[in-house]
Amino acid sequence: MDWNDLLCKKRFYSFSEIKADEKEDLYRSSFHKDYDRIIFSNSFRRLSKKTQVHPLSKNDHVHNRLTHSLEVASVGRSLGLRAGEFLNKRFPKIKINPYDIAYIVQTACLAHDIGNPPFGHAGEEVIKEWFKNHKKENYLKKLSKKKMNDFLNLDGNAQSFRIVSQIENNHFLGGMRLTYTTLGTLIKYPYSSVNCKAMGKSKFNYFRSEKDFFKSVFDELRLIKKDGTYKRHPLSFLMEASDDICYGLLDLQDAFELNIVDENDVKEIFELLCGKEKVLEVFKEDISKLKKVSKLVAISIDKLARHVMEVFENNYDEIISDNQPSDLIDKFSNEELKKGLKEAKKLAKDKIFNEKRKIELELGAYNIIETLLNNLIPATYELHEKEDLSKLSFRNKRALELMGEDLPNVDKSLYKMYQRVIDYIVGMTDNYAKYVANQLNGMGD
Repeated sequence: MDWNDLLCKKRFYSFSEIKADEKEDLYRSSFHKDYDRIIFSNSFRRLSKKTQVHPLSKNDHVHNRLTHSLEVASVGRSLGLRAGEFLNKRFPKIKINPYDIAYIVQTACLAHDIGNPPFGHAGEEVIKEWFKNHKKENYLKKLSKKKMNDFLNLDGNAQSFRIVSQIENNHFLGGMRLTYTTLGTLIKYPYSSVNCKAMGKSKFNYFRSEKDFFKSVFDELRLIKKDGTYKRHPLSFLMEASDDICYGLLDLQDAFELNIVDENDVKEIFELLCGKEKVLEVFKEDISKLKKVSKLVAISIDKLARHVMEVFENNYDEIISDNQPSDLIDKFSNEELKKGLKEAKKLAKDKIFNEKRKIELELGAYNIIETLLNNLIPATYELHEKEDLSKLSFRNKRALELMGEDLPNVDKSLYKMYQRVIDYIVGMTDNYAKYVANQLNGMGD
Protein backbone atom coordinates (compact mmCIF):
# COMPACT_ATOMS: atom_id res chain seq x y z
CA MET A 1 0.00 0.00 0.00
CA ASP A 2 1.14 3.50 -0.84
CA TRP A 3 -0.27 6.42 1.15
CA ASN A 4 -0.03 8.62 -1.93
CA ASP A 5 -2.78 6.35 -3.34
CA LEU A 6 -4.60 5.79 -0.04
CA LEU A 7 -5.07 9.55 0.48
CA CYS A 8 -6.79 10.06 -2.87
CA LYS A 9 -8.77 13.31 -3.10
CA LYS A 10 -10.62 12.46 -6.28
CA ARG A 11 -14.41 12.67 -6.43
CA PHE A 12 -16.87 10.94 -8.76
CA TYR A 13 -18.94 13.10 -11.14
CA SER A 14 -19.42 10.43 -13.79
CA PHE A 15 -17.37 7.49 -15.03
CA SER A 16 -15.80 9.85 -17.56
CA GLU A 17 -15.16 12.56 -14.96
CA ILE A 18 -13.38 11.53 -11.76
CA LYS A 19 -11.25 14.36 -10.44
CA ALA A 20 -9.94 16.11 -7.33
CA ASP A 21 -11.05 19.56 -6.23
CA GLU A 22 -9.47 22.23 -8.39
CA LYS A 23 -8.44 24.17 -5.31
CA GLU A 24 -8.43 23.78 -1.55
CA ASP A 25 -8.84 26.63 0.89
CA LEU A 26 -6.32 26.82 3.72
CA TYR A 27 -9.09 26.56 6.31
CA ARG A 28 -11.14 23.88 4.52
CA SER A 29 -9.44 20.90 2.92
CA SER A 30 -11.11 18.31 0.67
CA PHE A 31 -11.47 15.97 3.64
CA HIS A 32 -12.99 18.77 5.71
CA LYS A 33 -15.56 19.26 2.94
CA ASP A 34 -16.47 15.57 3.18
CA TYR A 35 -17.29 16.07 6.85
CA ASP A 36 -19.50 19.06 6.06
CA ARG A 37 -21.35 17.18 3.32
CA ILE A 38 -22.35 14.45 5.76
CA ILE A 39 -23.29 16.84 8.58
CA PHE A 40 -25.54 18.96 6.35
CA SER A 41 -27.24 16.04 4.58
CA ASN A 42 -30.89 15.09 5.02
CA SER A 43 -29.99 11.44 5.52
CA PHE A 44 -27.73 12.27 8.45
CA ARG A 45 -30.25 14.60 10.05
CA ARG A 46 -32.95 11.90 9.93
CA LEU A 47 -30.80 9.67 12.18
CA SER A 48 -32.07 11.76 15.12
CA LYS A 49 -35.38 9.90 14.88
CA LYS A 50 -34.01 6.43 14.23
CA THR A 51 -33.53 3.69 16.81
CA GLN A 52 -30.09 2.83 18.15
CA VAL A 53 -31.20 0.03 20.49
CA HIS A 54 -34.47 1.03 22.14
CA PRO A 55 -37.30 1.72 19.62
CA LEU A 56 -39.55 4.75 20.14
CA SER A 57 -38.12 5.39 23.61
CA LYS A 58 -39.88 8.06 25.64
CA ASN A 59 -36.65 8.81 27.52
CA ASP A 60 -34.87 11.71 25.80
CA HIS A 61 -31.49 10.71 27.29
CA VAL A 62 -31.38 7.41 25.43
CA HIS A 63 -29.15 7.26 22.35
CA ASN A 64 -30.57 7.45 18.86
CA ARG A 65 -28.63 6.83 15.64
CA LEU A 66 -27.59 10.48 15.43
CA THR A 67 -26.14 10.83 18.94
CA HIS A 68 -24.48 7.43 18.55
CA SER A 69 -22.88 8.48 15.24
CA LEU A 70 -21.63 11.77 16.73
CA GLU A 71 -20.05 9.95 19.66
CA VAL A 72 -18.42 7.36 17.41
CA ALA A 73 -17.10 10.24 15.27
CA SER A 74 -15.63 11.90 18.36
CA VAL A 75 -13.66 8.75 19.21
CA GLY A 76 -12.74 8.33 15.54
CA ARG A 77 -11.34 11.85 15.32
CA SER A 78 -9.01 11.18 18.26
CA LEU A 79 -7.86 7.87 16.77
CA GLY A 80 -7.38 9.50 13.38
CA LEU A 81 -5.24 12.30 14.79
CA ARG A 82 -3.01 9.84 16.63
CA ALA A 83 -2.80 7.64 13.51
CA GLY A 84 -1.86 10.69 11.45
CA GLU A 85 1.02 11.47 13.78
CA PHE A 86 2.18 7.84 13.60
CA LEU A 87 2.02 7.80 9.78
CA ASN A 88 3.77 11.15 9.53
CA LYS A 89 6.72 9.79 11.51
CA ARG A 90 6.78 6.54 9.56
CA PHE A 91 6.54 8.21 6.13
CA PRO A 92 8.17 11.65 6.55
CA LYS A 93 8.68 12.15 2.80
CA ILE A 94 4.91 12.07 2.11
CA LYS A 95 4.17 14.82 4.68
CA ILE A 96 0.86 13.46 5.87
CA ASN A 97 -1.29 16.00 7.71
CA PRO A 98 -2.57 14.35 10.93
CA TYR A 99 -5.66 16.57 10.85
CA ASP A 100 -6.55 15.22 7.41
CA ILE A 101 -6.47 11.69 8.82
CA ALA A 102 -8.63 12.84 11.75
CA TYR A 103 -11.23 14.30 9.37
CA ILE A 104 -11.26 11.18 7.20
CA VAL A 105 -11.91 8.80 10.11
CA GLN A 106 -14.36 11.20 11.76
CA THR A 107 -16.40 11.55 8.56
CA ALA A 108 -16.50 7.80 7.93
CA CYS A 109 -17.73 7.37 11.52
CA LEU A 110 -20.47 9.94 10.95
CA ALA A 111 -21.67 8.06 7.86
CA HIS A 112 -21.30 4.48 9.12
CA ASP A 113 -24.98 4.11 10.14
CA ILE A 114 -26.55 6.45 7.59
CA GLY A 115 -28.05 3.48 5.72
CA ASN A 116 -29.72 1.83 8.70
CA PRO A 117 -33.51 1.41 8.36
CA PRO A 118 -36.04 2.55 10.97
CA PHE A 119 -36.13 0.48 14.18
CA GLY A 120 -32.45 -0.41 14.02
CA HIS A 121 -31.25 -3.89 13.21
CA ALA A 122 -34.77 -5.20 13.84
CA GLY A 123 -35.89 -3.23 10.78
CA GLU A 124 -33.08 -4.74 8.74
CA GLU A 125 -34.09 -8.26 9.78
CA VAL A 126 -37.76 -7.66 8.93
CA ILE A 127 -36.90 -6.58 5.37
CA LYS A 128 -34.68 -9.64 4.84
CA GLU A 129 -37.29 -11.99 6.27
CA TRP A 130 -40.08 -10.45 4.17
CA PHE A 131 -38.19 -11.11 0.93
CA LYS A 132 -37.34 -14.63 2.07
CA ASN A 133 -41.00 -15.37 2.84
CA HIS A 134 -42.26 -13.89 -0.44
CA LYS A 135 -39.54 -14.95 -2.90
CA LYS A 136 -41.90 -17.37 -4.69
CA GLU A 137 -44.51 -14.69 -5.36
CA ASN A 138 -44.96 -13.57 -8.97
CA TYR A 139 -43.66 -10.08 -8.21
CA LEU A 140 -40.28 -11.48 -7.06
CA LYS A 141 -39.87 -14.43 -9.44
CA LYS A 142 -38.51 -12.22 -12.21
CA LEU A 143 -35.46 -11.22 -10.17
CA SER A 144 -32.26 -13.14 -10.89
CA LYS A 145 -30.68 -15.02 -8.01
CA LYS A 146 -27.82 -12.53 -7.77
CA LYS A 147 -30.16 -9.55 -7.64
CA MET A 148 -32.43 -11.28 -5.17
CA ASN A 149 -29.41 -11.75 -2.89
CA ASP A 150 -29.25 -7.99 -2.35
CA PHE A 151 -32.71 -8.08 -0.75
CA LEU A 152 -32.40 -11.43 1.04
CA ASN A 153 -29.16 -10.25 2.69
CA LEU A 154 -30.01 -6.55 2.95
CA ASP A 155 -27.26 -4.83 4.93
CA GLY A 156 -27.20 -1.30 6.34
CA ASN A 157 -23.50 -1.08 5.45
CA ALA A 158 -24.24 -1.52 1.75
CA GLN A 159 -27.16 0.90 2.00
CA SER A 160 -24.86 3.48 3.63
CA PHE A 161 -22.48 3.21 0.68
CA ARG A 162 -25.41 3.51 -1.74
CA ILE A 163 -26.73 6.63 -0.02
CA VAL A 164 -23.46 8.55 0.06
CA SER A 165 -22.34 7.42 -3.41
CA GLN A 166 -25.64 7.46 -5.33
CA ILE A 167 -28.79 8.70 -3.61
CA GLU A 168 -28.08 11.86 -1.61
CA ASN A 169 -27.67 15.24 -3.37
CA ASN A 170 -26.45 14.31 -6.87
CA HIS A 171 -28.88 11.56 -7.79
CA PHE A 172 -26.95 8.66 -9.41
CA LEU A 173 -24.14 11.08 -10.31
CA GLY A 174 -21.85 10.52 -7.36
CA GLY A 175 -24.30 11.19 -4.54
CA MET A 176 -22.53 13.33 -1.94
CA ARG A 177 -19.38 13.19 -4.06
CA LEU A 178 -17.11 12.35 -1.16
CA THR A 179 -13.40 11.80 -1.76
CA TYR A 180 -12.40 8.26 -2.63
CA THR A 181 -10.38 8.07 0.60
CA THR A 182 -13.41 8.80 2.77
CA LEU A 183 -15.48 6.29 0.79
CA GLY A 184 -12.77 3.66 1.20
CA THR A 185 -12.57 4.30 4.95
CA LEU A 186 -16.33 3.75 5.22
CA ILE A 187 -16.04 0.20 3.84
CA LYS A 188 -15.68 -2.63 6.37
CA TYR A 189 -16.68 -5.47 4.05
CA PRO A 190 -15.14 -4.98 0.56
CA TYR A 191 -17.38 -7.44 -1.26
CA SER A 192 -20.98 -7.78 -2.47
CA SER A 193 -23.95 -9.85 -1.30
CA VAL A 194 -22.96 -12.58 -3.77
CA ASN A 195 -19.86 -13.29 -1.69
CA CYS A 196 -21.74 -13.64 1.62
CA LYS A 197 -22.53 -17.33 1.29
CA ALA A 198 -19.16 -18.26 -0.24
CA MET A 199 -17.23 -16.45 2.49
CA GLY A 200 -19.54 -17.47 5.32
CA LYS A 201 -20.29 -13.82 6.05
CA SER A 202 -23.58 -12.12 6.86
CA LYS A 203 -22.34 -8.60 6.07
CA PHE A 204 -21.30 -6.89 2.83
CA ASN A 205 -20.73 -3.34 1.64
CA TYR A 206 -22.13 -2.90 -1.85
CA PHE A 207 -25.12 -3.99 -3.90
CA ARG A 208 -24.88 -5.13 -7.53
CA SER A 209 -26.10 -1.68 -8.54
CA GLU A 210 -22.96 -0.10 -7.01
CA LYS A 211 -20.51 -2.73 -8.29
CA ASP A 212 -18.88 -0.53 -10.93
CA PHE A 213 -18.72 2.48 -8.62
CA PHE A 214 -17.13 0.38 -5.87
CA LYS A 215 -14.57 -1.00 -8.32
CA SER A 216 -13.70 2.53 -9.42
CA VAL A 217 -12.99 3.58 -5.81
CA PHE A 218 -10.95 0.56 -4.77
CA ASP A 219 -8.98 0.40 -8.01
CA GLU A 220 -8.05 4.06 -7.61
CA LEU A 221 -6.98 3.47 -3.99
CA ARG A 222 -4.95 0.42 -5.15
CA LEU A 223 -6.66 -1.77 -2.55
CA ILE A 224 -6.34 -4.92 -4.63
CA LYS A 225 -4.95 -8.22 -3.36
CA LYS A 226 -2.74 -10.46 -5.44
CA ASP A 227 -5.70 -12.79 -6.05
CA GLY A 228 -7.74 -9.89 -7.50
CA THR A 229 -10.10 -9.45 -4.55
CA TYR A 230 -10.20 -6.26 -2.52
CA LYS A 231 -8.83 -5.43 0.90
CA ARG A 232 -9.82 -2.81 3.44
CA HIS A 233 -8.46 0.72 3.71
CA PRO A 234 -6.23 0.81 6.83
CA LEU A 235 -8.25 3.70 8.29
CA SER A 236 -11.46 1.66 8.12
CA PHE A 237 -10.13 -0.38 11.05
CA LEU A 238 -10.13 2.79 13.17
CA MET A 239 -13.69 3.64 12.12
CA GLU A 240 -14.81 0.12 13.05
CA ALA A 241 -13.00 0.18 16.41
CA SER A 242 -14.62 3.53 17.28
CA ASP A 243 -18.04 2.00 16.67
CA ASP A 244 -17.23 -1.16 18.65
CA ILE A 245 -16.05 0.86 21.64
CA CYS A 246 -19.06 3.17 21.68
CA TYR A 247 -21.90 0.73 21.15
CA GLY A 248 -20.29 -1.76 23.52
CA LEU A 249 -20.40 0.73 26.39
CA LEU A 250 -23.08 3.28 25.61
CA ASP A 251 -25.72 0.56 25.26
CA LEU A 252 -25.00 -0.24 28.92
CA GLN A 253 -25.37 3.40 29.85
CA ASP A 254 -28.79 3.52 28.18
CA ALA A 255 -29.84 0.28 29.85
CA PHE A 256 -28.84 1.69 33.22
CA GLU A 257 -30.85 4.84 32.50
CA LEU A 258 -33.89 2.68 31.67
CA ASN A 259 -33.42 0.46 34.77
CA ILE A 260 -32.82 -2.63 32.64
CA VAL A 261 -29.48 -3.28 34.38
CA ASP A 262 -28.12 -2.21 37.78
CA GLU A 263 -24.75 -1.66 39.44
CA ASN A 264 -24.23 -5.36 40.09
CA ASP A 265 -24.62 -6.12 36.39
CA VAL A 266 -21.95 -3.65 35.28
CA LYS A 267 -19.49 -3.57 38.17
CA GLU A 268 -17.30 -6.46 36.99
CA ILE A 269 -17.20 -5.06 33.44
CA PHE A 270 -15.94 -1.69 34.68
CA GLU A 271 -13.41 -3.38 36.96
CA LEU A 272 -11.93 -5.03 33.88
CA LEU A 273 -11.96 -1.80 31.86
CA CYS A 274 -11.05 0.79 34.51
CA GLY A 275 -9.42 -1.24 37.30
CA LYS A 276 -10.91 -2.19 40.67
CA GLU A 277 -9.42 0.79 42.50
CA LYS A 278 -10.89 3.31 40.05
CA VAL A 279 -14.33 1.66 40.21
CA LEU A 280 -14.25 1.69 44.02
CA GLU A 281 -13.19 5.34 43.97
CA VAL A 282 -16.01 6.37 41.62
CA PHE A 283 -18.63 4.33 43.47
CA LYS A 284 -17.71 6.17 46.70
CA GLU A 285 -18.35 9.60 45.15
CA ASP A 286 -21.41 11.49 46.34
CA ILE A 287 -23.14 11.56 42.95
CA SER A 288 -26.08 9.72 41.43
CA LYS A 289 -25.70 6.12 40.25
CA LEU A 290 -26.24 7.22 36.65
CA LYS A 291 -23.44 9.80 36.90
CA LYS A 292 -21.14 7.14 38.34
CA VAL A 293 -21.83 4.87 35.38
CA SER A 294 -21.40 7.75 32.93
CA LYS A 295 -18.04 8.60 34.47
CA LEU A 296 -16.85 5.00 34.25
CA VAL A 297 -18.02 4.81 30.63
CA ALA A 298 -15.90 7.89 29.82
CA ILE A 299 -12.83 6.41 31.53
CA SER A 300 -13.38 3.10 29.73
CA ILE A 301 -13.66 4.74 26.31
CA ASP A 302 -10.41 6.64 26.89
CA LYS A 303 -8.50 3.51 27.93
CA LEU A 304 -9.91 1.47 25.05
CA ALA A 305 -9.13 4.19 22.49
CA ARG A 306 -5.52 4.45 23.70
CA HIS A 307 -5.09 0.69 23.43
CA VAL A 308 -6.65 0.64 19.95
CA MET A 309 -3.89 2.96 18.77
CA GLU A 310 -1.21 0.76 20.33
CA VAL A 311 -2.72 -2.19 18.48
CA PHE A 312 -2.91 -0.23 15.20
CA GLU A 313 0.73 0.78 15.42
CA ASN A 314 2.00 -2.63 16.57
CA ASN A 315 0.05 -4.49 13.88
CA TYR A 316 0.45 -1.97 11.07
CA ASP A 317 2.29 -4.33 8.74
CA GLU A 318 -0.46 -6.93 9.02
CA ILE A 319 -3.16 -4.27 8.54
CA ILE A 320 -1.70 -3.23 5.18
CA SER A 321 -1.02 -6.79 4.03
CA ASP A 322 -3.22 -9.08 1.95
CA ASN A 323 -3.88 -11.09 5.12
CA GLN A 324 -5.58 -8.37 7.16
CA PRO A 325 -6.93 -9.03 10.69
CA SER A 326 -10.69 -9.32 11.16
CA ASP A 327 -10.67 -6.21 13.38
CA LEU A 328 -8.48 -4.39 15.88
CA ILE A 329 -10.37 -5.57 18.97
CA ASP A 330 -9.45 -9.13 18.06
CA LYS A 331 -5.75 -8.12 18.18
CA PHE A 332 -5.91 -6.58 21.68
CA SER A 333 -2.87 -7.50 23.77
CA ASN A 334 -4.48 -6.22 26.98
CA GLU A 335 -6.64 -9.21 27.93
CA GLU A 336 -8.59 -7.34 30.62
CA LEU A 337 -9.71 -4.66 28.15
CA LYS A 338 -10.53 -7.30 25.58
CA LYS A 339 -12.57 -9.32 28.09
CA GLY A 340 -14.29 -6.21 29.48
CA LEU A 341 -15.54 -5.12 26.06
CA LYS A 342 -16.57 -8.69 25.26
CA GLU A 343 -18.52 -8.95 28.54
CA ALA A 344 -20.23 -5.61 27.85
CA LYS A 345 -21.47 -6.91 24.50
CA LYS A 346 -22.54 -10.20 26.10
CA LEU A 347 -24.57 -8.37 28.75
CA ALA A 348 -26.24 -6.33 26.00
CA LYS A 349 -27.12 -9.49 24.10
CA ASP A 350 -28.36 -11.44 27.14
CA LYS A 351 -30.21 -8.78 29.07
CA ILE A 352 -30.70 -5.60 27.03
CA PHE A 353 -31.65 -6.90 23.58
CA ASN A 354 -34.14 -9.31 25.18
CA GLU A 355 -35.78 -6.77 27.46
CA LYS A 356 -39.59 -7.13 27.36
CA ARG A 357 -40.52 -3.63 26.19
CA LYS A 358 -37.87 -3.73 23.48
CA ILE A 359 -39.30 -7.05 22.22
CA GLU A 360 -42.84 -5.63 22.24
CA LEU A 361 -41.79 -2.57 20.24
CA GLU A 362 -39.79 -4.65 17.77
CA LEU A 363 -42.87 -6.78 17.13
CA GLY A 364 -44.70 -3.53 16.40
CA ALA A 365 -41.84 -2.52 14.09
CA TYR A 366 -42.22 -5.86 12.30
CA ASN A 367 -45.87 -5.12 11.57
CA ILE A 368 -45.06 -1.59 10.40
CA ILE A 369 -42.35 -2.56 7.91
CA GLU A 370 -44.31 -5.61 6.78
CA THR A 371 -47.26 -3.34 6.00
CA LEU A 372 -45.03 -1.03 3.96
CA LEU A 373 -43.58 -3.90 1.92
CA ASN A 374 -46.92 -5.70 1.51
CA ASN A 375 -48.32 -2.60 -0.15
CA LEU A 376 -45.41 -0.99 -1.96
CA ILE A 377 -43.67 -3.98 -3.59
CA PRO A 378 -46.79 -5.43 -5.32
CA ALA A 379 -47.83 -1.92 -6.33
CA THR A 380 -44.38 -1.31 -7.84
CA TYR A 381 -44.63 -4.60 -9.72
CA GLU A 382 -47.95 -3.52 -11.25
CA LEU A 383 -46.39 -0.18 -12.22
CA HIS A 384 -43.51 -2.08 -13.88
CA GLU A 385 -45.98 -4.23 -15.82
CA LYS A 386 -48.40 -1.49 -16.91
CA GLU A 387 -45.80 1.32 -17.22
CA ASP A 388 -48.42 3.95 -16.37
CA LEU A 389 -49.48 5.03 -12.89
CA SER A 390 -52.96 5.95 -14.08
CA LYS A 391 -53.63 2.35 -15.18
CA LEU A 392 -52.98 0.83 -11.76
CA SER A 393 -55.65 -0.53 -9.42
CA PHE A 394 -57.01 2.15 -7.13
CA ARG A 395 -55.27 0.70 -4.04
CA ASN A 396 -51.86 0.32 -5.69
CA LYS A 397 -52.04 3.75 -7.26
CA ARG A 398 -52.85 5.34 -3.90
CA ALA A 399 -50.12 3.38 -2.14
CA LEU A 400 -47.47 4.60 -4.58
CA GLU A 401 -48.76 8.16 -4.47
CA LEU A 402 -47.91 8.18 -0.76
CA MET A 403 -44.25 7.95 -1.84
CA GLY A 404 -44.44 11.39 -3.43
CA GLU A 405 -41.19 12.35 -5.15
CA ASP A 406 -39.68 9.01 -4.10
CA LEU A 407 -42.05 7.14 -6.42
CA PRO A 408 -39.98 4.70 -8.54
CA ASN A 409 -39.54 5.75 -12.16
CA VAL A 410 -40.85 3.23 -14.65
CA ASP A 411 -37.76 1.20 -15.54
CA LYS A 412 -37.06 -1.93 -17.54
CA SER A 413 -35.25 -3.23 -14.47
CA LEU A 414 -37.67 -4.42 -11.80
CA TYR A 415 -34.64 -4.74 -9.51
CA LYS A 416 -33.95 -1.00 -9.71
CA MET A 417 -37.58 -0.15 -9.04
CA TYR A 418 -37.62 -2.35 -5.94
CA GLN A 419 -34.38 -0.74 -4.79
CA ARG A 420 -36.10 2.63 -4.87
CA VAL A 421 -38.82 1.25 -2.58
CA ILE A 422 -36.14 0.03 -0.17
CA ASP A 423 -34.39 3.42 -0.42
CA TYR A 424 -37.70 5.04 0.57
CA ILE A 425 -38.31 2.71 3.53
CA VAL A 426 -34.72 2.81 4.78
CA GLY A 427 -34.80 6.60 4.64
CA MET A 428 -37.80 6.78 6.98
CA THR A 429 -37.56 7.73 10.63
CA ASP A 430 -39.25 5.42 13.13
CA ASN A 431 -42.18 7.80 13.54
CA TYR A 432 -42.67 8.38 9.82
CA ALA A 433 -42.64 4.65 9.10
CA LYS A 434 -45.36 4.23 11.70
CA TYR A 435 -47.35 7.12 10.16
CA VAL A 436 -47.18 5.77 6.57
CA ALA A 437 -48.08 2.24 7.72
CA ASN A 438 -51.13 3.65 9.48
CA GLN A 439 -52.10 5.49 6.29
CA LEU A 440 -51.83 2.28 4.29
CA ASN A 441 -53.93 0.45 6.87
CA GLY A 442 -56.59 3.15 6.75
CA MET A 443 -55.83 4.24 10.31
CA GLY A 444 -54.32 7.65 9.57
CA ASP A 445 -55.43 10.86 11.22
